[in-house]
Amino acid sequence: MESKKNILEQRLMPLAAKLGANKGLLAIRDGITLAMPLIIVGSIFMIIASFPIKAVETYLNDSGIAGYLWKGVNSSFGLVGLIASFGIASSFANQHKVDGVAAGIVSLSAFVTVTPFITANKVTGLTLPYLGSSGIFVSIVLGLLNGYIYQLFINKNIQIKLPDSVPPAISRSFSAIIPGAVIISFWLLVFALLDKYGLPNMHDILKIVLGGPLGLLGGTVFGTMIVTGLNSFFWFLGIHGGSIVNSIFSPIWLANLDANAQAKQLGEPLKNIITSSFMDNFVFIGGGGATLGLVIVISVLAIRKISSKQTKAIAPLTIAPGIFNINEPVMFGLPIVMNIALFVPFIIVPMINTVIAYIGFASGLVPFTYASVSWTMPPIISGFLTTGSLMGSLLQIVIIAIDILVYLPFYLVVEKNNKNSEISYK
Repeated sequence: MESKKNILEQRLMPLAAKLGANKGLLAIRDGITLAMPLIIVGSIFMIIASFPIKAVETYLNDSGIAGYLWKGVNSSFGLVGLIASFGIASSFANQHKVDGVAAGIVSLSAFVTVTPFITANKVTGLTLPYLGSSGIFVSIVLGLLNGYIYQLFINKNIQIKLPDSVPPAISRSFSAIIPGAVIISFWLLVFALLDKYGLPNMHDILKIVLGGPLGLLGGTVFGTMIVTGLNSFFWFLGIHGGSIVNSIFSPIWLANLDANAQAKQLGEPLKNIITSSFMDNFVFIGGGGATLGLVIVISVLAIRKISSKQTKAIAPLTIAPGIFNINEPVMFGLPIVMNIALFVPFIIVPMINTVIAYIGFASGLVPFTYASVSWTMPPIISGFLTTGSLMGSLLQIVIIAIDILVYLPFYLVVEKNNKNSEISYK
């Protein structure tokens, strides 16, 4: 075990650390995270508008209240792409010690520039789907490119500089003029060329170029098993798995959730099983590695008088946060990180959860997810809210029970080692 641990530390950890510190991946994570409050607020409106009690849902529709609630959904959840275009560029610029707000504003303008307008009854506007998760790939590409170009101009001092006596806010605004003009003009030229020659717009192009390959991996059960395994592997090395893996695949999962939300609004069948809510609430139950099952095992063993002192000490520190999907105490306090005895369950439990949850949804026993809740929402409650059905809660109970059974024999090995260490210490 010690030799395996050394191999992980010497060969894999440096590579994982570089990936975890990658500015592009961090910018994508920060940009999408910036939009999370809107996703959750929009989901609240959505859950109310499609209330799981038929009489209430009928009343909301007949009274016209549901229409206003769906307006709230489109005005919050439906702006994910637009907000992410700002957040990604802003984060990328900030990481290069440049004014992120100005970079984000320029990128937001560029996003609108490449988005086609629609005209009806002499009124011109933007297509809502492009502003939401359907535009997330444009947000990522433009956010990264615009953030990079913007910081390049500023750091190379290609900007309008005003005297020090000018207020900083005004000075920053003038600094953004040259890079902003170049960036927006470039994307305007791209849009004009695509439009002139009858080619698909940037949204449709990137949906095929990026969405196709990522969808094959992050949108299928076998691909998702690989993704969850990688997420756990990075966490095991002490690197935030979500910053690496989820930054790449969350656009696919968000787009699938948004498509389900739109189908729910139109009264059409929901088509996507693997969504961001599927991953957060049915795969990673308790956080990365699906550790809620593990902390329950620790707590149950801690009650026994013959349990080790370490188990008794760590149990109260892990169970309460674990219920709310916060697993840093068990991750670094037990620890799980670089603990070879827990490597196997930590990797395979989320993969098992993926298969069980997928079967539950694909069989029709559980309605597909269509709403998002806060990542700290406890299981059972989150299962009901994201699916609008008690079957979602029941599926979570089944998954947690299986996770407990998988983690139990491995933690018994850890418990045995703890006891032996305590005896040796005495």
